[in-house]
Amino acid sequence: MSSKPFSVGLVQMKMQAEPSKNLAHALSLVEQAAQKGASMVCLPELFDAPYFCQYEGKSEEGKKAKSYAQAADGAVASALSTCAKKNKITLVGGSIYEKDAKTDKLYNTSHTFGPDGHLLGSYRKTHIPHDPNFYEQHYFEKGDTGFKVFKSPMASFSPLICYDQWYPEAARICALMGAQIIFYPTAIGLVDGVEQAEGNWQEAWENVMRGHAISNNVIVAAVNRCGREDAMTFWGGSFVCDAFGKTLARAGKNEEVLIVPVDLSHSHMVREGWRFFYNRRPEMYGKLTEE
Repeated sequence: MSSKPFSVGLVQMKMQAEPSKNLAHALSLVEQAAQKGASMVCLPELFDAPYFCQYEGKSEEGKKAKSYAQAADGAVASALSTCAKKNKITLVGGSIYEKDAKTDKLYNTSHTFGPDGHLLGSYRKTHIPHDPNFYEQHYFEKGDTGFKVFKSPMASFSPLICYDQWYPEAARICALMGAQIIFYPTAIGLVDGVEQAEGNWQEAWENVMRGHAISNNVIVAAVNRCGREDAMTFWGGSFVCDAFGKTLARAGKNEEVLIVPVDLSHSHMVREGWRFFYNRRPEMYGKLTEE
């Protein structure tokens, strides 16, 4: 893995109703990121489909959602593999609606491909929300892969997916397993008729991930979708922060290919200096695993 600075690319995009058009657009934007110097590129959550989870599962729109489900080794995965190889990048494929070939169970799954096009591995979303217009428990099983760390020529990294971002346990486990970067492909925004009564949702979304970066001394890269989809407005705001929580770059609310130089030597310096991992007390943390 490289000790020199390199660049990550985040593809912030809006989605159409037609999956094939979304895929083609995503591949074009990934190629742009590679041409601008990104060695590692990440797509948003469910990048090839409209955000169907905003509909109740028994609604007409909800019933249509199964048409978006696909095999883990289907056409989208094949296209991502080809794209990674063509552009000689590590490609975190956001996530897709995956139908397990053996069980027919449905998952929210991220596939990652190396610069040679080979599948580095897959991660199924662990934490599944169920809130107004985020009715994901109608569509997805809880992920069964456990957390994953993959190795690219540039860094060891973990993909987590959207709602996973609210759980410090997920980020900590990935860091303990050796992740130097955590990618969070997301689909989050504002919902018509639902007030931000707690406070600013986007600020909380960014701040919690900045906290994961600081407490785990890892680079965090979050890539969101953008645009309007029925009752939802996705706020974009994709960003990268360093291992001490400094926001290195942040996208606006529209489509954007964000290219961000990162430096793992800074992460190492922070970890050695603040020594959060050296001073852990695992014997005191049993409460975390109680039901």
